Amino acid sequence: MAGVATSTARAALTFAAALAVTLVPAGSAHAATAYCESLTDASNQEWMSGLPDDTGLAALSVPGTHDTLSLHGGDITQTQEDHGDSAETLTAQLDAGIRAIDIRVRKVDNEFTVHHGTFYQHANFADVLAKAGDFLAAHPGETVLLRLKAECTGEVGSCTDESSDLSTAEILDRYQQNDPNGHYLYNPASDGPASGATASDGTPTLGAARGKIVLTALQEAQGGLVDGYGLEQFNDDNWGDYVQDEYEVPTVGDIEQKWNHVREHWDKTNSADPAEMFLNFTSGSSLGADPKDVACGASGARGVNDHALEHLGGNDVPRTGVVLMDFPGSDLINEVISRNGA
Repeated sequence: MAGVATSTARAALTFAAALAVTLVPAGSAHAATAYCESLTDASNQEWMSGLPDDTGLAALSVPGTHDTLSLHGGDITQTQEDHGDSAETLTAQLDAGIRAIDIRVRKVDNEFTVHHGTFYQHANFADVLAKAGDFLAAHPGETVLLRLKAECTGEVGSCTDESSDLSTAEILDRYQQNDPNGHYLYNPASDGPASGATASDGTPTLGAARGKIVLTALQEAQGGLVDGYGLEQFNDDNWGDYVQDEYEVPTVGDIEQKWNHVREHWDKTNSADPAEMFLNFTSGSSLGADPKDVACGASGARGVNDHALEHLGGNDVPRTGVVLMDFPGSDLINEVISRNGA
């Protein structure tokens, strides 16, 4: 879209955060490991294909990425390995086995551009649909879970939508109705009951979702869920019961506490009804600990991904739920997938 890149003028999270991007040295050194920054060492293009059609999506253990296409803006905003703009990075993630994505969008000319705060990520929502659609056409036994969130509040320190008079839901509807790749998008709140292909919890069965991008949640910039979109399980009152997203990690010394939140949510997931979907964000950041530090470790502190891989390898975790990660490593992806019995 013309002019998109020139319209990203405000701070990412706050004015101070945007200023900090210029102060934090770019490219903090982290070696690729089994748990971090080794995405392409994993190859799981068809791990869902052998699972039974009547499996409810909530019962699955699904590796995912937090802020899936956040590659630009410096260490304070980058959350994933860079495998190319225009959602080429998404293709690499899907090939590795990622099946849950977290897309943050700005409204520009009644279309969606992918942003992290003020920073345009050199990809648009049309790119997401195209790349995911291409993958699903080649691997029709798979499905992709999508959490879609509006990014711009219009407040000081945040980005502002531009030349858009349609609501977030109305713009999404236009993609589904008019975009050539929009037929891949599946909204359980409206499509699921009509198809009758739902599990006991109301989520789609894997059989109904194969070859589709399943909208799990549509959220406004302040986090509120949009009624009539996504999984009926989620609402504004119970979101925190099913979703762990304690993203504030003030310093690298606080990474251990973030890991405790992740572990405790896994315990909660496995003590709950398998018909209930749980989302677990392993990500975190602040001006004192950038996303890669939290995920991969820094200054002698172990990263959350390291803790997670060790925990999955040595403990009884039969179901992880949906795990949304920063800079996931190949072994960590494989460990999550291994929880799904064919």
